[in-house]
Amino acid sequence: MSNINGKWQQDNTYDAIVIGSGISGGIAAKELSEKGLKTLVLERGRMVKHIEDYPTMNMAPWDLPFRDKVPQDEIDKHYQKQSRTGYTIRQGWKHWFVKDDEHPYTEVKRFDWMRGYHVGGRSLTWGRQSYRHSDLDFEANAKEGIGVDWPIRYADIAPWYSYVEEWIGVSGSNEGLHQLPDGKFQPAMEMNCVETDMKGKVEAKFGDRKITIGRTAHITAATEAQKKLGRVNCQFRNLCMRGCPFGGYYSSNAGGLKAAELSGNMTLRPNSIVHSIIYDEKTGKAKGVKILDAETKQEMEFYAKIVFVNASAFNSTWILMNSVSERFPNGMGNDSDQLGRNVMDHHFQVGASGKSDDFGDKYYSGRRANGIYIPRFRNVDAKTKRNDFLRGYGYQGGASRENWQSLIAEMGFGKTFKQEIHDPGQWRVGINGFGEMLPHPDNRITLNKEVKDMYGMPTLTMDVQIRENELAMRKDMAASAVEMLEASGLKNVEAYDRNYAPGLGIHEMGTARMGKDPKTSVLNKWNQVHAVPNVFMTDGAAMTSAACVNPSLTYMALTARACDYAVKELKKGNI
Repeated sequence: MSNINGKWQQDNTYDAIVIGSGISGGIAAKELSEKGLKTLVLERGRMVKHIEDYPTMNMAPWDLPFRDKVPQDEIDKHYQKQSRTGYTIRQGWKHWFVKDDEHPYTEVKRFDWMRGYHVGGRSLTWGRQSYRHSDLDFEANAKEGIGVDWPIRYADIAPWYSYVEEWIGVSGSNEGLHQLPDGKFQPAMEMNCVETDMKGKVEAKFGDRKITIGRTAHITAATEAQKKLGRVNCQFRNLCMRGCPFGGYYSSNAGGLKAAELSGNMTLRPNSIVHSIIYDEKTGKAKGVKILDAETKQEMEFYAKIVFVNASAFNSTWILMNSVSERFPNGMGNDSDQLGRNVMDHHFQVGASGKSDDFGDKYYSGRRANGIYIPRFRNVDAKTKRNDFLRGYGYQGGASRENWQSLIAEMGFGKTFKQEIHDPGQWRVGINGFGEMLPHPDNRITLNKEVKDMYGMPTLTMDVQIRENELAMRKDMAASAVEMLEASGLKNVEAYDRNYAPGLGIHEMGTARMGKDPKTSVLNKWNQVHAVPNVFMTDGAAMTSAACVNPSLTYMALTARACDYAVKELKKGNI
């Protein structure tokens, strides 16, 4: 396509382009817009307006077709891979997930890739657990000779963690652990009586283990800045995946995009599938992007001084892979041949559960959208060093009381049954480990030009597996879970190791890693593509290692940091 109309080109030129509107794209939109840049946000999916476009946000299960279940024939046709998550596809939120037959991908080995193509992306369905990486994480690759060294350390990103935590609203408790840095938290949610009892017993027996409440992006004491956006405290409905009309949990729609809109500097364009970045051979910079309009099927070009690629780890890398030129025949910024390599996730679905005979006279109020967290306690110092695996893991979980549904199989009836459905059941505790996955160059995604999506675009092939280090770690994850639950006095404690496949953690990372050397990495310490200084990537693609904590807070902190740098460099005329 040739754009020869000067007026058309002028109307399609901005200071900045942000590709993607999810967790990191929303922060980029906010930061760039509030810093005065006319910013175009391109989202490949449909428009979703906060509150207005949350169709199931207040519906009860009986208000939904098939009592919130999706018929098996519909799953088989459209959601075979999307339904692999533990929460599966439900009527209440299936509209937040793509249809596999429309957006296929190929698996050399099983890979569970969960996607949501709409304004806000997976910020509408994320788990909201928000933890900082520590220097233990940023230094690990260098100390152990794994992958490449991070080009930054904790001190470089710490102020941006604080900035993001305060702005999005993270509730939690400071614990003084060097492996899990404290943050700028709103008041913590409460543990229930069984969790509190477990905390006391575990910490008394295991001096190196701590149980705390989850650090989660749910407002518990709304600030004036949050109220200005229309956000209020979490209502403890635990219907988060429906879309939160209160803005109680952080999403791009309730937060970053709203702030960008209020600045007056953002233009949001949904249904805009960015398929490549336009490289200017003369300047050695990007001059814009090419899109396919999902509704009209028209190809268009948009131009800007800087481009932020925040389409989520794999889609961001897909865009760079698809951006070929004379300078970059194998994809933009791929001089190192690292584009698409070093895929990481968090391996989980391993832990233990048990029951408590105590606290039968106690219950809890509300539906707390959070649980307990047990921070990493392996390989944090010389005393906790393991010889069978590197890195570590944490646990997420909690305690709750069984309800009347557990009695259905017994087919009770009469007065006794009525009493049983009136009284809550036994307390049950479960903890699920989340372990670090090491970067490996052969864990990779590649461009597949043979299999096309519904728009005729190339797709991806996944070739990823967990390896010896993760398999050894999983054995300890199960054993440690059992010993902590038994130490808590629980009965019928059972370990489990379920069918985990990479991707199921929905924390895909790597594929365009940060590093010090352009020969071994794609991005520098400011998240710039080494060879194209006005292109930035700040989503999961940038991660050099995975740590064992949920990564979205790090994506947001890296994004805010890179935006600050980009605007300053732009004003200096350096990019």
